[in-house]
Amino acid sequence: MTAGVDDELWAAIGDPTRRRLLDLLLADGSGTATSLSGHLPVTRQAVAKHLGVLERAALVLPRKDGREVRYVVDEVQFSRAVEQLTSVGAAWDARLRRIKTIAESIQAGRPANRTDRGSA
Repeated sequence: MTAGVDDELWAAIGDPTRRRLLDLLLADGSGTATSLSGHLPVTRQAVAKHLGVLERAALVLPRKDGREVRYVVDEVQFSRAVEQLTSVGAAWDARLRRIKTIAESIQAGRPANRTDRGSA
């Protein structure tokens, strides 16, 4: 893949519930496991576990607010994730363009030239 890809970060955002949590936190600015669980079809305990995964990946930061813990998105780490997604997306777009060119050459009955055979 691409250099600099953080597997823990990708594993954290790979789960649809965690992506939804990030969406909610980005929209609302912050949230607790209890407040966030009201927007999801999972228990408060499940939300707390998902928030723990996001925290370990440094995507969210916990902040004590009295007896509750409020979570906010770490904008620096989130920006890193967006940069990685953009980079990997661009790499796959280039690979798919090469594959398309090779397939079109084969379909037209022409041999693909050497530059089309780069690693896809």
